[in-house]
Amino acid sequence: MEKLRIGFIKLRPAAQAPRFAHGPDEDAGMDLVAAEAATLRPGSWASVPTGLVIAIPPGYEGQLRPRSGLAQKFGVTLLNSPGTIDPGYRGEVRVLMINHGNREYTVRQGDRVAQLVVASYRLVEWVVEEELSSTDRGHSGFGSTGS
Repeated sequence: MEKLRIGFIKLRPAAQAPRFAHGPDEDAGMDLVAAEAATLRPGSWASVPTGLVIAIPPGYEGQLRPRSGLAQKFGVTLLNSPGTIDPGYRGEVRVLMINHGNREYTVRQGDRVAQLVVASYRLVEWVVEEELSSTDRGHSGFGSTGS
């Protein structure tokens, strides 16, 4: 698999480069860690800094996704999931975490707080049509395949 080179800057001493837990052949997402601590009361959210500024290349995006273990064990997930890091963004990557659990949750400096997936995207040209091709699904939307 060909590697995509992505430059980054560490804004804080505790910042760590995103990394694969099991390697790129087994993981799609790289772990992002908290550069400082935060406390999430039940029902509250926080913007957790990673201490990283990254330069996603044109044609790619960074997707911030929750860690399943945090959600399953503590009810902690991402407020906006997936979050998008656009190629033109050069601010600090921050993770918007929310506590849906019933106990306070403390994020410690160095804790893995999210996964970063780098994905390609396509340029789109929208074309107004008089008619679109038909499909078996048609206009059926929410719940169209059962509960």
